[in-house]
Amino acid sequence: MTNPLAGLFKARQREAARQDLFARSMRRCGEYLAAHGDRPTPRQARLTQAIGVLATSLDAADEDPFDALLQVGERALEAGGQSELDLALSLAETSTGIRRQSKGAWRLRGLALDGLGRGDEALECYERYLTLSQAGAAAPKVVRRTDTLRRRRACLDAAVALFPQAASPLRDLLGRPTESTAPEFASYVRARVAEHGPGDARVRRLLELYGSYRRLVERDATPDALIGTTAPIGVGGLRGLVAGRTVCLVSGAEEVAASGLGAEIDRYDLVVRCDSFRIRAEGTGERTDLHAVSLRGDTPWDGPAWTRPAGTRLVFGDPAAGWRRALRERLVPGAQKHVGDASLRRPLHDPALLGEGGWEKGTTTAFTALRLLDFLDVSPRLDLIGFGLPGRLRPREAEWVMDRATHVDDSKMRIALR
Repeated sequence: MTNPLAGLFKARQREAARQDLFARSMRRCGEYLAAHGDRPTPRQARLTQAIGVLATSLDAADEDPFDALLQVGERALEAGGQSELDLALSLAETSTGIRRQSKGAWRLRGLALDGLGRGDEALECYERYLTLSQAGAAAPKVVRRTDTLRRRRACLDAAVALFPQAASPLRDLLGRPTESTAPEFASYVRARVAEHGPGDARVRRLLELYGSYRRLVERDATPDALIGTTAPIGVGGLRGLVAGRTVCLVSGAEEVAASGLGAEIDRYDLVVRCDSFRIRAEGTGERTDLHAVSLRGDTPWDGPAWTRPAGTRLVFGDPAAGWRRALRERLVPGAQKHVGDASLRRPLHDPALLGEGGWEKGTTTAFTALRLLDFLDVSPRLDLIGFGLPGRLRPREAEWVMDRATHVDDSKMRIALR
């Protein structure tokens, strides 16, 4: 016969453990607020408001604070910074401890781990969520993301199998965070290319796998809020936009602004400008068909919004998390028709594109854009205007340009590469 007192005692134990988990989450929220109290962003303000709702629900005897706890985690995900993702993961772990069968808790945990680059752990949580969702409709985003992570893991497994004797470093990457896996995979690819040559069939297959892996790593990296007003484009899309068109990269130098080259610049099919620039129609021309910008500093998302109209905007930057956040914070819907996706964010160093090491971290935006356009090799004319002036390019960059120049016209500050 069941002892009712024993059942009551166990129920009270479970409730005490549950309350302890809620209290632990509230302490974690308090630590976050103490560290981020000054001048919150709008997303951080919404997170703070959600924490307040959680605190109120914990004090109300007739309310279940579980949904409020999940809402704080969701708001932390929306805020998107490293500390916010850490908070979201902490709350998600607490949530799955409170309710092991909660679909929302496992979804939150997977998204937080995914945001932190811990793809294999995220995949386990997503699969748990999908198992719990079998009786109902699973979130399409999670279904797509689960497929992406599975395919990404398959790329690594296939790459390991190509060179089993040399694959130990790559095999060690399995299960590690993407932040360390992606650059190590790139180094592994470069080493195999150097060892066997690009003509080796296994190397060609390895390059294909690496390209697929990079695309899968960065899939859906463009913020959803921009879809519908700005179309993301990858390497193929950019090639299509540039193919058959005359191109000029225009320097932001004062000498160009004071020149009379504006009408001539506007006669090019595609006018490229970089970083911050001024428009003085008679000297610089008026159009900006492609705007390239490089992310600098530890918090590149804190820079000014990119409000100048441009047909296409390319944003170069690393690491991926900072690049994504910068797009989310600084892109202005409607200010551009296209934005380069993550396959275009690091063309100099990506083995799927140029894959060159040795260039300084502070490589100029103009040189990066030039190398990308030169690599695509679909423009009948590719000119630089104003980049022969002192300080426009770094010495090694200027040397590369002059080694490949087909014509130099000092009177028009033009260097032709085609």
